[in-house]
Amino acid sequence: MGVVLEYKKVCKNFGEKQVLEDINLKIKSNKIVGLLGKNGSGKSTLFKLTNDLLTLSSGEILIDGNPVSVESKKIVSYLPERTYFDSSMKVVDAINMFETFYEDFDKIKAEKLLEELKLDKNMRFSKMSKGMKEKVQLVLVMSRNAKIYILDEPLGGVDPASRDYILKTILKNFNKDATLFISTHMIADIEKILDEVVIIDDGKILLHEDAEKLRKKENASIDEIFRRKFYVY
Repeated sequence: MGVVLEYKKVCKNFGEKQVLEDINLKIKSNKIVGLLGKNGSGKSTLFKLTNDLLTLSSGEILIDGNPVSVESKKIVSYLPERTYFDSSMKVVDAINMFETFYEDFDKIKAEKLLEELKLDKNMRFSKMSKGMKEKVQLVLVMSRNAKIYILDEPLGGVDPASRDYILKTILKNFNKDATLFISTHMIADIEKILDEVVIIDDGKILLHEDAEKLRKKENASIDEIFRRKFYVY
C-alpha cells in the first residue's frame, strides 16, 4: 500500500503561538485513520493545512506524492469542522454547486443519501438545525468518488441516536480503495471503525499505531487508553 498523505516536519504558528510542532506522519491508502485529541490540540489546523486553507509556517505536506495545490483538491473530499452554506440557499443549490465544482461528484448518490436521512432537498439552510446542516454537508462530501476523505469532527453536532447511522453512512459510501482520515474527540463512538490511531496533543504527535495492536498491547479500548494516558476528561 502506498503513502497517500505525508507530513514532513510540519509546523504552524499563529503569531508567537505554536499550534503544530514538527509533525511527521505517513498515512497509507485503503486505511481508516483516526486523528484523536482533545479540543484545541491541533486537529483542525492540520486538516486546514492539508486542504490549503492555511499556510504552513515550515515543513511540507505531500498528497499522493505532490505538494498541496488546486490539483490535490481534485482527489481530496474535505468535511470542515463548521458548516459554510449561505443560509438563503436550498439543499438542492448546494448539490448543484458540488456537481459544478467536482467531476467526481455523484448527484444520484447524494439525493439517495438525503432521502435515507430524511432531509428535504428543497429545504433552506436557514430552516435547518446545526445537526441537519452537518448531515447535509457529510452527504455532499461522501458523494464524491475521492481518493482521500478528510472528515473533521463529523459527529460533533449530531445527536447520539444518529451517530451509529452516520458512521454506517460513512463506511457504506466512501470509495473502498480510498483513505479516510477522520478527527474526533468522541473516541468511543468512532474507534470501532478505525484501522489506525494517531493521537495529537498540544500540536505534537504522541502516538501512531495499528488500532487492534494498540488494544491488545494495552488490554483496553482506545477510549480507555486515551483517557488513562492523556487525562483529557
